[in-house]
Amino acid sequence: MSNKEKRGKVWLAVAGLVKSSEGHWLVVKKRYGGLKGKWSLPAGFVDEGETADEAVVREVKEETGIDCVVNGLVGLRTGVISDEISDNLLVFLLEPLDEGKIQHQENELYEARFVAPKDLLLEKDASIMLHYLINQNITTSRPGYDGLNPGEQFKYSAYKLFF
Repeated sequence: MSNKEKRGKVWLAVAGLVKSSEGHWLVVKKRYGGLKGKWSLPAGFVDEGETADEAVVREVKEETGIDCVVNGLVGLRTGVISDEISDNLLVFLLEPLDEGKIQHQENELYEARFVAPKDLLLEKDASIMLHYLINQNITTSRPGYDGLNPGEQFKYSAYKLFF
C-alpha cells in the first residue's frame, strides 16, 4: 500500500517555522514531491497516536536533527487536490533547543540550513508559502494549552487547545 493510499482522502500534515536566536528560519530543500528542489519549511504527516504539535517536533528532528519546543500555532494552509483530496497543513512556530550542527535527512533532503528571511525573499527556489509567511511578518502564534479534559466519555489520551 502506498503512502497516498494509507493516508486516504483527508490529509493532515504539519510544518515547523523554526526561528533561531538571530531570527533566521530553518529551511529544507526536498528531494521529492511538488516542492522538489525548493526551499520550504520542515514538514510531514501526523502519525497515528500523536498530536499535531508532537508530530511537528518529530518531523523537524527527523529532517534536520534539531530538537525544538513548540511556541504555538501560526496558522492553517488548506486545499483540495484534484477535486478529491483534502490537504491540510498546520504551521507551528518552534524554538530550537540547540542551533548547533544541522544533520539533514539525506534520503529526503538535498540540504537544510538557517537562512535570514530577507535572503529567502531573494531566493528564486523558495516556496510560495515561505514568501507569503515572510511578507506577512509572522511574529505571533497561538500558544497551546493541555490542562483541560472534555470528559472521560471521549477517552482522550492527549487533548490540547491552540486558541
